[in-house]
Amino acid sequence: MDMPASAVPSRMPLAVYVLGLSVFALGTSEFMLSGLLPPLAEDMGVSIPRAGLLISAFAIGMVVGAPLLAVATLRLPRRTTLVSLIALFGLGQVAGALAPSYGVLFASRVLSALACAGFWAVGAAVAVAMVSEGSRARALAVMIGGLSIANVLGVPAGAFLGEHLGWRSAFWAVAASSAVALVGVVTLIPRIPLPEEKPRLGREVLIYRDPQVWLAITTVMLAAGGVFCTFSYLAPLLTDVAGLDSGWVPTVLALFGIGALIGTTIGGRVADAHLFGVLLTGTGASTTVLVVLALLGHYATAAVLLSFLLGITSFYTAPALNARLFNVAGAAPTLAGATTTAAFNLGNTGGPWLGGTVIDAGLGFTSTAWAGAALTVTATGAAALSLRLQRRGETSRVVAVLPAAQENSVRTDV
Repeated sequence: MDMPASAVPSRMPLAVYVLGLSVFALGTSEFMLSGLLPPLAEDMGVSIPRAGLLISAFAIGMVVGAPLLAVATLRLPRRTTLVSLIALFGLGQVAGALAPSYGVLFASRVLSALACAGFWAVGAAVAVAMVSEGSRARALAVMIGGLSIANVLGVPAGAFLGEHLGWRSAFWAVAASSAVALVGVVTLIPRIPLPEEKPRLGREVLIYRDPQVWLAITTVMLAAGGVFCTFSYLAPLLTDVAGLDSGWVPTVLALFGIGALIGTTIGGRVADAHLFGVLLTGTGASTTVLVVLALLGHYATAAVLLSFLLGITSFYTAPALNARLFNVAGAAPTLAGATTTAAFNLGNTGGPWLGGTVIDAGLGFTSTAWAGAALTVTATGAAALSLRLQRRGETSRVVAVLPAAQENSVRTDV
């Protein structure tokens, strides 16, 4: 039987790869602190859990910035918006590199996160708009691929620079990467015309009446939170628990990134056809890896191998998590991108906070893996509930109140 036209994969436009390249700089900044916490904490005179709050600060900025900037730029030219945001992000990296105190560094992280959130929300909407419906997960996987490469190259490079040239050098390196990304966006992203009927915020917010949207948000938030509860404190877990020398941290982070790239590639190719299959198996596998890490994390070999596997399982689900929200909130593409970004970063905020809480409670660094597993197993339950409701026919309630032209964009595929 022939596939519907909307489900036929299309060739990926060059502009989507440019967005993925830009995300490399964004992702390096977002995740590099996981390999810089010990030297940064020592230099700033704060504890490692307090330094870990800088990761949460970035995530909070993403949560707040995504919807605010999506609304503020709803009727602005997409290319101009992307150029402005990547430039602001680069300035935030310079401010971080020059920060004289923890407070200034904290503020620079929030500023960078606001710009990063806006770029993610608008960039994801642009990527989805440029491909057929059947290629959404693959297009989003290209963007997420930039994040994976950041984990393979950017984050370990940041840890290496932090080890040998000081943590500030990592911020300068990301600022330089942002400048390269800015050139790419200016020269290679085409002008994206606004639709003839300009987006209306009052209409787009109707997506939040759909319970499936809230289930998708919950699944994303818990899945991301579970992984980052552990990943944010991976460096001290490797050195203090597994007994590895600090020089091993960049290598293990690179292995996590290689796993992330593998997971993104596989998940992006499978998710368009088997979305819930990817969600359920991926979050279940992440739970298993985290539990085993909690049990065997004091063995160096096991800690290294499990860090690699966690990269695979967590990023295997990422394209499906993104595509699910765009499918159920497709009638509001800009807010869908913003909602996806906010949901991921609610998890990225809560995960490090929960990890710091269990560490401060004296439960040790391996307790972050137990806490993370509790979140990911709950994410599996949320995805299973969403699938059950869909099979019972409880699809989007928003369709009834949307114009006919928008109804076709609302999907809840398995």
